Amino acid sequence: MEKVKSIAKLTDDEAALIQCIGGLKLEQADRMVENVIGAIPIPLGIAMHFLINGKDYLIPMATEEPSVIAAASNAAKMARVTGGFTTSSTEPIMFGQIQVVDVKNSAKAKKAILATKKEILKKANAQDPLLVSRGGGAKDLDVKMLKTIAGQMVIVNLHVDCRDAMGANAVNSMAEAVAPLIERISGGKVYLRIISNLATARLARAKAVFAKEALGGEEVVDGIIKAYAFALSDPYRAATHNKGVMNGITAVVLATGNDTRAVEAGAHAYAALTGKYKPLTTWEKNKNKDLIGKIELPMAVGLVGGATAAHPVAKASIKILGAKTARELAEVITAVGLAQNLAALKALVTEGIQRGHMRLHARNIAATAGATGTLIDKVAERMIEERKIKVDRAKELMEEFKKKQ
Repeated sequence: MEKVKSIAKLTDDEAALIQCIGGLKLEQADRMVENVIGAIPIPLGIAMHFLINGKDYLIPMATEEPSVIAAASNAAKMARVTGGFTTSSTEPIMFGQIQVVDVKNSAKAKKAILATKKEILKKANAQDPLLVSRGGGAKDLDVKMLKTIAGQMVIVNLHVDCRDAMGANAVNSMAEAVAPLIERISGGKVYLRIISNLATARLARAKAVFAKEALGGEEVVDGIIKAYAFALSDPYRAATHNKGVMNGITAVVLATGNDTRAVEAGAHAYAALTGKYKPLTTWEKNKNKDLIGKIELPMAVGLVGGATAAHPVAKASIKILGAKTARELAEVITAVGLAQNLAALKALVTEGIQRGHMRLHARNIAATAGATGTLIDKVAERMIEERKIKVDRAKELMEEFKKKQ
């Protein structure tokens, strides 16, 4: 922790807050959600070796799953050999959807709404002058006609530049504000007025080259490409492939106080956008027979508002990471997703996924069985040797070791 404190220039209070299990006072939690009775701590670790666009990062990751942070760090270390990760992103545009029903003539309503676009955008932007002053706000809108099981609908999508916010509150407020105006223009009735988490205009991308020597040879490269081909052809495999991606992404999203459910919903919807569920990453060989990995997905995260501003540990995590804009944060998170996927695929095509999990899992089981101190390691090592990692076996081994003392 002292190294992180020094590098991130954390204050004594910030460092103490992070190391305090929980880090969230009851009165703070009570302001965040309803019916508060406490908090459930999740381990917060640091992924290392990340070189992104020529800049070094310490990546805070909140996760309960063993080996995730170590795996991401190892993948990042391998990527450094060939220059690390390169990333890019689009402007932080989110869509606010206004659902109009009971429209007599949908085509006529669409035309009327588009003709009144300036007035609608002006009304939307009046809801958040601060956002507008920072270069954000409602920039455009589109209208689509949908045939549904409940009849024909007209859907208005507001395009809102959210700048350094995730944007849900701003977008929802704008959608609600323009709803009466859209009702008047269309002659229909508005029901839903809400943000879409399928943020196809707010994409983040990352790319890295992994040298075959760093991976363990061309056979490993070929194995990873075959694993990717499996995921590309089978949605059952693609779901687990993408779960590996999200192991890294969700851990950083959670650590920084962002909305894990929004990011996950957007990612999985994006994976199925073509009508078939596909991997979020792509893998191929270059001329040198090294492995090239790429990832692209919606990444609606922010640095202001919500838990990012309210949770003290989230604020400290952002300070450690050092991202200055929401786009930079989105790109870093996306690079972590690519690294996490690489680590999982490498493990799968070589030693299998369980070996990486085994040591930490065995220690957890030993502690659950009641072992303490050095006994945890002794019991864990024996269970790993025997390949019997169970609570009842841990208890038996504890008794054996105690008798020998």
